[in-house]
Formats: sequence, structure tokens, C-alpha cells
Amino acid sequence: MTTLALTGSPLWYASRAGGTLALILLTATVVLGIASGGRTAPRRIGRFEVGLLHRNLSLLTLVFLVVHVVTAVLDPFVHLSWAVSVVPFRASYRPLWLGLGTVALDVLLAVLVTSALRRRLGVRRWKAVHWLAYAAWPLALFHSAGTGTDTRLSLQLWLYAACLMSVVGAVWWRLVKAGPGQVIGRLVAALGATAVPVALTAFLATGPLQPGWAQRAAATTVLLGGGR
Repeated sequence: MTTLALTGSPLWYASRAGGTLALILLTATVVLGIASGGRTAPRRIGRFEVGLLHRNLSLLTLVFLVVHVVTAVLDPFVHLSWAVSVVPFRASYRPLWLGLGTVALDVLLAVLVTSALRRRLGVRRWKAVHWLAYAAWPLALFHSAGTGTDTRLSLQLWLYAACLMSVVGAVWWRLVKAGPGQVIGRLVAALGATAVPVALTAFLATGPLQPGWAQRAAATTVLLGGGR
């Protein structure tokens, strides 16, 4: 895959660019959702404007996700089927890390569908699904780091760091600003904001940044795909 990247495959560049932009937009969406919720909602900007920006960022994220998926499937190097884009962990190329991206996409699609049916589902059910969007972000981050053949590049590592610091910073800022109550929710948020940076750092250090990562990432095919 590295050789292909160096020779300049248009589909590879389009897929990687679409995925990278989708990660940036998803990060911005998550940060906005965290920073504008509850008692931390901005006072100088109306909730309608914040909600509209949040929705537009979400839709733009899905647009670039579509570009990312379509170009990845059309790229003849990895031989991905259309089913892989919605059924996780069935790819022959780095199935675990591609599967994480598929799960993230499925979660975001579920949020999109339930948002369209919000009035029928009710606010409580819609919120329960909507919270899953926050789980899609770390899945997308690990998918990008584990699948991307440019993870070793300094610019890409700085991008991961910026996304990570933005979300973690937003979580801790909201925890500081939040009032009393919801102890369990705050504890889960604090643990997540601590665990994700530690896990990603350990993963990068022992995985993609080490020699032979491409072979080890592909070896999960035997475990997840039944030896395909």
C-alpha cells in the first residue's frame, strides 16, 4: 500500500482525504455537542443557531464519509466489497481496523435515521441513540490510525493529537463547568477522557509506528474472517 501511495493512486488519495476530512468534521461535531450541552450552552448564541451548526457539521461529515467509503471500495488494490461498508469485520484487508470504521459509520447512520424519525420515536429514545455518536468518534480515530498507511507521517500524527486534545479538552471543560448531579455520567466521561489518550498512545507506539505493522494488521484476517 505504501508503494501505491508513492505512485499517486487518485482513488487512494481521494479515500484518504475523504476519511481525514470526515474525522476532522466528526471531531468538530463532537466538540460542539459537548461544549454546547447542559449548563455550558453559550449565552450569546441562540440554541437554534448552535443546533443548526451541529446538524450541518454532522451532514457534512456523512458526505465526506460517503466519499471515503465509495473511493475505498472502488480502489482495486484492497478489493473491498460494498457489503464491507455496512457489515463490520468481514474485510480481507486489515479487517479489525476497517471494521471499527464500519461500526462508526453504522452508528452515525443510526443517528441520522433516528433524527429523521425524532417525532415518532420521542425525545428519550432519540437521545439514547444520539449519545452513540460520541462512541463513533474514538472508533473512527482508531480506525484511521490502524488502517491508514500514512499514520507514521508527522503531519498525520499531529492531526490525531489535535483531534484528541480537542475532544478531551472539551470533556474536561464541561466537567469543570458542570454543576452537581449525574455522578455516574460524569465519572464515565472522566474515565473515557483519560482512557482514550492512553490507549491511543499505547496503540500507536506498539502498532502502526513499529516495523512490520502492515503484516500484523493483516494477520487479524485469520482471527476475524475465518482464514479468508
